Amino acid sequence: MARKARSTRRLTHFDRGGRAHMVDVGAKAQTRRVALASGRIVMAKSTLRRLAEGRAAKGDVLGVARIAALQAAKRTPELIPLAHPIAITRAAVEFTLRPRDSSVAIAATVECRGQTGVEMEALTAAAVGLLTVYDMLKAVDRGMQLTDLRLEEKRGGRSGRWRRGR
Repeated sequence: MARKARSTRRLTHFDRGGRAHMVDVGAKAQTRRVALASGRIVMAKSTLRRLAEGRAAKGDVLGVARIAALQAAKRTPELIPLAHPIAITRAAVEFTLRPRDSSVAIAATVECRGQTGVEMEALTAAAVGLLTVYDMLKAVDRGMQLTDLRLEEKRGGRSGRWRRGR
């Protein structure tokens, strides 16, 4: 039987009455904050081969997906109801073709100098980048699967550095 995780921290997006609210970050110090998120899209070997050879009917799949991911990072507060608008200072997206498991991996890094972290921006960028790959290749492979979307690392703020265990 799995153990339940215990936490002494309260969920900050809820007030004492249990109502959702936007967290007040006004008194927090501005620090450099960085987040890295990743994920994969698994596809048929023939689909990955078509992508690698540049034979997708809709054009430059990874180029369009990179732009979509960057746009998503900037628009996160419009998609995630309680996310703060953040002045992003840098965003980068990298795709890696993985023939061994017939997938494409994404790594999205987002940075800012601010009062709250950029984890949601990095995760949103990774998710939308993968969704765009799906959209551009779905005509040849509707069975693609998005998987392993996760935060890999975050730095900055009061909690400092967190890194996913390898």
